Amino acid sequence: MIGKTYTTMLGGRELSIETGRLAKLVSGSVTLRYGDTMLLVTAQARDDKSTLDFLPLTVEFEERHYAVGKIPGSFHRREGRPGERAILSARITDRQIRPLFPKGYRHETQVIITVISADQQNLPDVLGPIGASAALSISDIPWQGPTACVRVGQVDGEYVLNPTSDQLTRSTLDLVVAGTKQAVIMVEAGAQEVDEEALVGAIEFAHAGMQGVLDLIETMRAELGREKFNFLADGDLSPDLVPGLAEAARAEGLRDALLTTKKKERSTNLKALRNRLIEARVPDPEAEGAGEQIQALKDAFAKVEKQELRRLIIEEDLRADGRNTRTVRPIWIEARPLPRAHGSAIFTRGETQVLGIATLGTERDELLVDDLTAEENDRFLLHYNFPPYSTGEVKRMGGQSRREVGHGHLAKRAIRAVLPAFDDFPYVIRVVGEVLESNGSSSMATVCAGTLALMDAGVPLRAPVAGVAMGLVMEGERYRILTDILGLEDALGDMDFKVCGTAGGVTALQMDIRGGGIPPAVMREALTQAREARLHILGKMAEVLPAPRPELSPTAPRILTLKINPELIGKVIGPGGKQIRELEAMGAQITVEEDGTVRIFSADGQAAEAVRGRIEGLTKTARVGEEYEGTVVKTAPFGAFVNLFAGQDGMLHISQMSEQRVNAVEDVLNVGDKLRVKIANIDDRGKIDLIRPELEGKIAPREPRPARAGGGGDRGPRPPRRD
Repeated sequence: MIGKTYTTMLGGRELSIETGRLAKLVSGSVTLRYGDTMLLVTAQARDDKSTLDFLPLTVEFEERHYAVGKIPGSFHRREGRPGERAILSARITDRQIRPLFPKGYRHETQVIITVISADQQNLPDVLGPIGASAALSISDIPWQGPTACVRVGQVDGEYVLNPTSDQLTRSTLDLVVAGTKQAVIMVEAGAQEVDEEALVGAIEFAHAGMQGVLDLIETMRAELGREKFNFLADGDLSPDLVPGLAEAARAEGLRDALLTTKKKERSTNLKALRNRLIEARVPDPEAEGAGEQIQALKDAFAKVEKQELRRLIIEEDLRADGRNTRTVRPIWIEARPLPRAHGSAIFTRGETQVLGIATLGTERDELLVDDLTAEENDRFLLHYNFPPYSTGEVKRMGGQSRREVGHGHLAKRAIRAVLPAFDDFPYVIRVVGEVLESNGSSSMATVCAGTLALMDAGVPLRAPVAGVAMGLVMEGERYRILTDILGLEDALGDMDFKVCGTAGGVTALQMDIRGGGIPPAVMREALTQAREARLHILGKMAEVLPAPRPELSPTAPRILTLKINPELIGKVIGPGGKQIRELEAMGAQITVEEDGTVRIFSADGQAAEAVRGRIEGLTKTARVGEEYEGTVVKTAPFGAFVNLFAGQDGMLHISQMSEQRVNAVEDVLNVGDKLRVKIANIDDRGKIDLIRPELEGKIAPREPRPARAGGGGDRGPRPPRRD
């Protein structure tokens, strides 16, 4: 028999992992199935060590349209570069497996996740990390797993493990958690203002729920796992140098250099100190072996710098810019700095600054999603841009990086939770976060700037949203939670914990934990401290914009909405679209939905009103009981034909023209006369009988013609004619 299959239950459904049947030339390969969703996951490493000074790990998430029986919609009808969902799915896997590669491992490693079947209910993004963990565990690649990944929803107040797509539409929480047997190592969440305690409970629920998967992969590794290959770690010449260098650095002013408030000045002071220490120990940099000595001293100084920063935080509650662990950096905000944008704001926190811009568009601006999901479009877009000048660097500028996609998605989830329903505010919304300065928490500053820009545009948000990045430094049993971390603190700390939300609760969360994980009590404390910081930031935002502006921005286009009879949609569109093109030539964009909802979009309010009037005229329908100021357009021996509105006439019978006997219609009415009439009946052919409302009850009513279904009213016995 080819291949071997391992199974376990996950969220009430069977998860199976097979190996040994497909892609057998690769170091580690598994086929994972959950419902009718199937993934092929491979892991491979190069034999030779890379010259790079970091782990060259790449994770690719490949969506194949045949997985859902679709042909790609691109010009060449084949899959192109990964879309946003695929990039985010790859990032989830990367963040789960990267921390567990051994220190000093520098072999180029590639994990490829290919979705080969998708049932659109069991989502593949959390299955990819499980497949990657299994493939790495049975491969010969040095990796310290296994890990597992699950999703948690909250439906009707109850946690649900690995909810289906249908269940997620009813869930107030979309939480993805990855972990090892002992601890949680990664968390990603979007939520509808969920409180902090419910989040901790959901994370604990997820960790308990993944244990069966971890046991399954461990069994696979024990039975089929290959021996891990030996690798040559980077030579480390610095440990013996650290104690002496640390003592000299402290004597030379390391503390003062580290506590310099400004990022550039701090970097300059630290570099000058390091160079003085190296020059004292290597006076001739051109001598034989000097290069290796200098590099070893640089490595040692980096360790000394990190150790001293962590000591200052743990022992003295002091951070690199002089703050204590609970203080948020100074904040300043400016609303509407851009005169022509629909909404704009600058949010600056310390040395991190983001320009937020909001733009309002029509349904034609929706993003068409061409991936393996059932979703067809997206009406809320958030784009995060991180140019090199934001960190004072020079780099090649290309397409959007995976980091930019991930940070933008986090900010998008945070704000999406408070957007108005499309029926209440029928705009497609785009937010752009332009990072102008970055020294930590630029994604969280994007949440704040984006929220302010939307409020400036007059978008009726349910509540303002703010975000803050938290850190952690742990030394044994001692620890400090850091509020509003700097870029330097992100690198030296044991946790990167981004929390976004309103005053009422959390709307988005992202957490990456280094090392062995953190206890639930520390997680609760971090969430509580993050809430304090969030409320402080929301207070600063409220000083500038306490609520969305009551009116749309003057530069924002207006949307008028009206409802027409769906049977009359053809009148608005016209043959070959001729009518709607004529309407749009009046200065508006028009969308028509199948239920008869018509939206008119224009920057010119008068043009929008004119278009609405034309559409109302084209689609107006007469109803029994309605009154009109009509015009006589034709007379006949039996009555007069009265025009009610464009394209619609009714007949006023001679018996209904006067209390007195009328011998000839022309004795009472002539073509061109205007009079008030009321619809008495509409027959099944659409013919309209009129009466004069002022004579109602004074003359005997004429027997109505047979009424259409739903029109007319009570048809009693026919009264005698008055002739």
